[in-house]
Amino acid sequence: MRREITGFSNPLLKEVRGLREKKLRKRAGLFLAEGLRIMTEARDAGFLPEMLFRVKDREVHALEIALEAAVLVAGGDVIETSAEIMAKLSGKDNTQALVGVYRDHATALEDIDRSQAPIWLVAQAMRDPGNLGTMLRTGDAVGAGGLILIDDCTDPFSVEAVRASMGAIFTQKVVQCRWDDFLTWLRKGEGQLVGTSLRTDIDYQSATYAAPCFILTGNEAQGLPADYEDECDLRVKMPMRGKADSLNAAIASAVMAYEVLNQFRRK
Repeated sequence: MRREITGFSNPLLKEVRGLREKKLRKRAGLFLAEGLRIMTEARDAGFLPEMLFRVKDREVHALEIALEAAVLVAGGDVIETSAEIMAKLSGKDNTQALVGVYRDHATALEDIDRSQAPIWLVAQAMRDPGNLGTMLRTGDAVGAGGLILIDDCTDPFSVEAVRASMGAIFTQKVVQCRWDDFLTWLRKGEGQLVGTSLRTDIDYQSATYAAPCFILTGNEAQGLPADYEDECDLRVKMPMRGKADSLNAAIASAVMAYEVLNQFRRK
């Protein structure tokens, strides 16, 4: 259905803006995505918003017209409003012209088919939504199956993480679980668990990786706990030629993912 919102006091605006808060996202099972590019990526991956908010009275791209048509055919709502109201909805002045409300599509660990992809990314206690979104984007780039979030990570469906993923939140499976549950699940089937660590002499390019390979990256500040490292089938390190003793967590994950991918390509 197509409709219009003209007043700042509209109760739907309050509900949708509330989705910027984690507890309200969890309660509703919904999240926000902003911008035509991300929402087009979502559509191509088979996801359409339940509600599509758009700024009226402006030039419209052909991709937006196609997106609106798909939402209406699927029974969703297209809601037109002003740029001022959209800014209130998004919480920033330089808002996107499109905001979509999507159904949360987190995947349960037991529903993961590890054979579907040769690479899986695993993050432990990841705190920064930008890093988490970047890991999702890296996973999409290397053909990973998804991102498994261990312990207390930042919400992958926050606006910041979704934005940083550049649409990969819709192409990658996202799992949230505890370490013990992940380890139990992993050991029930094939899978090489590889951790980056300073407690090893194995260079990341000299190691041999096996599919499915689960690349484990630790918290941005503390890295992996020692007992988590001990459970890895393989621990590797990257050479640090300067004064820094480690890479950014998302960058380290990307370097590892491409090394594993390149080994598999050579095979």
